[in-house]
Amino acid sequence: MRGTGILLIQLGTPDAPTATALRPYLRQFLGDRRVIEVPKLPWWFILNLFILPFRPARSAAKYARIWDAQTGSPLLHYTRRQVEELQKLFPEIPVAFGMQVGNPSVDLVVRNLIERGVERLLVLPMYPQYSATTTASATDVLFETLKKVRRVPALRIVPPYYAHPAYLDAEVSIIREQIAKLPWEPEHFVISFHGIPISYAKRGDPYATHVKRTTGRLVERLGWPRTMWTQTFQSLFGREEWLKPYTDDVLAKLARRGVKRVFVATPGFTVDCLETIDEIGRESREVFVHAGGEVLHQCPCLNDHPQWIAAMNTILREEGHGWV
Repeated sequence: MRGTGILLIQLGTPDAPTATALRPYLRQFLGDRRVIEVPKLPWWFILNLFILPFRPARSAAKYARIWDAQTGSPLLHYTRRQVEELQKLFPEIPVAFGMQVGNPSVDLVVRNLIERGVERLLVLPMYPQYSATTTASATDVLFETLKKVRRVPALRIVPPYYAHPAYLDAEVSIIREQIAKLPWEPEHFVISFHGIPISYAKRGDPYATHVKRTTGRLVERLGWPRTMWTQTFQSLFGREEWLKPYTDDVLAKLARRGVKRVFVATPGFTVDCLETIDEIGRESREVFVHAGGEVLHQCPCLNDHPQWIAAMNTILREEGHGWV
């Protein structure tokens, strides 16, 4: 419909797998008050004196392992592919994506959409399960831009879709396809989500509840008996206690118990990125093998799978009724 635009908001990625590129990326990401909920002044000193001088080089080495020579960052590549496929389904409406951290920034993309005449903006945060660290951070970035523009478009923000049948069906399709391709049969399934500090959940963040509901609906659709799967949390940061059980702890225990073949799905991520390809596909695999396991399969994320494109189409048309 004339005057409507669609915006996908994704977390972001550094411009290159180098310490130079990682430094501003990490400064922006770790400086987000939604991500790190500690007093501002002490955190500024910790970030600038103890983290930024050392972490960019370590992170750059990890990004270098997942960086593709042709397509670059997997997160950027698959987000771009999602937009390209959605644009085919909405030929009369501009479809764009913006990054909360890094480029292309939400600020730049939103201003461009407004300049193109967008008066109604349908926004899809790329996080199925709500957390203040992700979804609220995305809307913070969006609202910061809108505070500075003269002509603010009408807004509709897609709510968390952790239990939406189209999202769940897309996840199930990918998992089943991946299992069918394996030359071996998984002995156990691990369903791993990005973690958050327990203190955030205690202060009212509904993320853990959304994760539990997603997991419940997925295993019901897949028909996995309770003894065959474990839901876990990954990507810990800092010394604070995070939501448990931790993915690597569970994998080590499974291996010590005699489990040799595991399948790990990451349904909280809508595109493959550092946390799925390197953290699960390399680091967690090493943990599992070191503890006695033999093979770990990292299931790809939704990415540009046709059923996920169709699911986004369904969700956007439902939430954009009368606009698209």
